[in-house]
Amino acid sequence: MSKGEETKEKILHKAAALFNTQGYAGASISDIMRVTGLKKGGIYNHFQSKDELALQAFDYAVDLIKQRYRGALKNKRHAVERLQGIIGVFRANIDNPAIEGGCPLLNTAVESDDAHPILRQRAQMVMDSWRDMVCKVIQKGIARGEIRPHVNPDEVASVMISLLEGAVMMSKLYDDSIHLERAIEHLDNYIKVELQP
Repeated sequence: MSKGEETKEKILHKAAALFNTQGYAGASISDIMRVTGLKKGGIYNHFQSKDELALQAFDYAVDLIKQRYRGALKNKRHAVERLQGIIGVFRANIDNPAIEGGCPLLNTAVESDDAHPILRQRAQMVMDSWRDMVCKVIQKGIARGEIRPHVNPDEVASVMISLLEGAVMMSKLYDDSIHLERAIEHLDNYIKVELQP
């Protein structure tokens, strides 16, 4: 990796955590300069604008989460084990977050709702890929007889993601992981009772 690539990686790493904790609107160029230790020119040498940095920092943060999903799903073939692996990523984030500030998808979706349409579109793309991942696990599970045939994959994906992300929000709001722990326990029971044949 060249020195320029190392600098860009450092900026993305620091900016991703900054945006994820302070929000895009709440983080100024001065804040980015402070956390990276670079001058404005050093930042703009790698990114044309704060918007471009925000999009790439979001992608960087999401990639950290995707790495965790890949690790959690590796060597798991049964649909139930794969769903539990996805839930396990949230469980691991309680004590060992992938990035400071919590779930970058949740944070970005909330902040970009009306204020930043391009960032909102990027968050929707990530959510689509996450929903697709859950749906494919369930569809394959149905085909293999590991999941009940009447289960609606898209419905399960909506419920699962909404429950986990809502629990993340409550746990952050109250600074108490019990809300996420309850959601995880509920989903574990849901999978055993409602999804397994």
